[in-house]
Amino acid sequence: MEHIIKDEMEIVATEEDTFYELVAEQKRKLYSIAYSYLRNEADSLEVLQEATCRAWIKRKSLKDSERFVPWLTRILINCCNDELKRRKRNAVTEATRSDIGIMEMKSDRRLDMEQALDGVKPKYRQVLVLKYYKDMTLAEIAEVLDKPEGTVKTWLNKGLKQLRDRMKRKGDLFYG
Repeated sequence: MEHIIKDEMEIVATEEDTFYELVAEQKRKLYSIAYSYLRNEADSLEVLQEATCRAWIKRKSLKDSERFVPWLTRILINCCNDELKRRKRNAVTEATRSDIGIMEMKSDRRLDMEQALDGVKPKYRQVLVLKYYKDMTLAEIAEVLDKPEGTVKTWLNKGLKQLRDRMKRKGDLFYG
């Protein structure tokens, strides 16, 4: 009996080590995606930790180990969306939040782009972020979002149109 328990513990330890290694290989990419959604270091790290926990708990539901990265990325995006919904429910705005730490200097153009991106429909915004901020191909985005590639192309085009319209309106307001 003791031998069986020891063998089971070794299997779990090996599985845990493998899982940790796979997550560690992706941590920069995952953090970057989380930050592009949340734009706050502490929240991004917390969501990354939450996504890792959810993935560990649901690891048995992953049927194809080759799809680990898109599966984990999709869990992370869902966690980011949950956090954004929580923020909205609590009606906490960036203006009233106080971020502890070093404030990042941002150019006006980048701030304008981020504000315009915030105004794009969420499903279009996530495609834009994954394509242009994370340099993912349309096929990779389709896999991560579990949508057909044609749908991702449509969302990309609609997102770009919304982004252009918002930037144009911003320019019209600024330049008269």
